Amino acid sequence: MASPPSIPDLRRAKFARRLPSELLALTGPSRGIVHLPLHLAWSGLTQFDLDQPRLRMSCYRIVLAEGMREDLVQYLNQDLLISMWPVLRTLISRDIRDVWESTFTELAPDAQAVA
Repeated sequence: MASPPSIPDLRRAKFARRLPSELLALTGPSRGIVHLPLHLAWSGLTQFDLDQPRLRMSCYRIVLAEGMREDLVQYLNQDLLISMWPVLRTLISRDIRDVWESTFTELAPDAQAVA
């Protein structure tokens, strides 16, 4: 009899189901003010100025943790995500980081060192 999946395995599966098919699908804004809906930013700030590094990082952390596929595509920008990833990866949960890095090789630490 197989053992039930672990909590981390269940969390990783949840995040994996939300991923876009490719990073090119992330066509969100790269500048300006972003207003996140309450289903994403349900606790605190809902408006983020992407031109301010701390607010941009907060916005991306929220969308990665709370967003469904449609939210990821709408609010994340491929170029910003890749450029922010070396720092962002240290600020998100291990489950989110592992799912994104195993799916998108351009985010893996080895790829970042080469770039």
